[in-house]
Amino acid sequence: IQSAASKSIRPFRSSEEYLYAMKEDLAEWFNTLYDLDIHVDNFMETLETGYDLCQHANNVNRIALEFQQQHPEAAARMRVPRNEVVFQARNALPGSFIARDNISNFIRWCRQDLGIQDVLMFETNDLVLKKNEKNFVLCLLEVARRGSKFGMLAPMLIQMEEEIEEEMRDQITYGVLDMRRERHHLHSESPVHPSRTQRISLCDLKNLDELVREILGCCTCPSQFPMVKVSEGKYQVGDSNALIFVRVLRSHVMVRVGGGWDTLEHYLDKHDPCRCAALGER
Repeated sequence: IQSAASKSIRPFRSSEEYLYAMKEDLAEWFNTLYDLDIHVDNFMETLETGYDLCQHANNVNRIALEFQQQHPEAAARMRVPRNEVVFQARNALPGSFIARDNISNFIRWCRQDLGIQDVLMFETNDLVLKKNEKNFVLCLLEVARRGSKFGMLAPMLIQMEEEIEEEMRDQITYGVLDMRRERHHLHSESPVHPSRTQRISLCDLKNLDELVREILGCCTCPSQFPMVKVSEGKYQVGDSNALIFVRVLRSHVMVRVGGGWDTLEHYLDKHDPCRCAALGER
């Protein structure tokens, strides 16, 4: 019998869960910023006229300009969006010329002002016909990343990315300090650094290891895919020394992979030989 925790983190096929988790995060973010009523189930329908997308683009422009005025030196090293996005009627009919024009203007802004790579972009028909949900979601996440650099409120996933990047910078700093101490023999004992468990976390790391073990426990092989906890939210996976960062996003256990995210369940489906074989037999 599956436990409540297992049910909550496995409501559907793992290949769909990571997209669901990102839409859930973006919906909450949009609702907080603009007092909308977006849910996972109506995510693309609510945004399909392009009105809210263009409104958000212009708000990013405004925040970026304020950042540039307050921090000119930092802004000089960044790509600052400047061009106002023209858009029309909030009550435009989905699929209409006005709606398509709004979406096209938002896409042009993403490409020209933010410089978002094509691999993360979507096309007008992707939103109008709802046929490429993944790229639409990835594009919005990237827009949120860029906005957060100027101090704009970011979705929880982006905040967790920034937390992980800060942790990695700290490790590099501590590593350099450690090497210098060893090189100069300044201290005979191991240096004491602030505990990672004392960091203010954006997710519930306290129960994270329990959730990770539960997902791993779904495999009944005598020799399970190795996933060893190194520190809070960090695991060594497989037979290599590869390290991954893991976080809890609402009811989802998420893994930081490359420049994005995946669910742990989907990650294991792709990297655990046992799960890969099982999927291949379906």
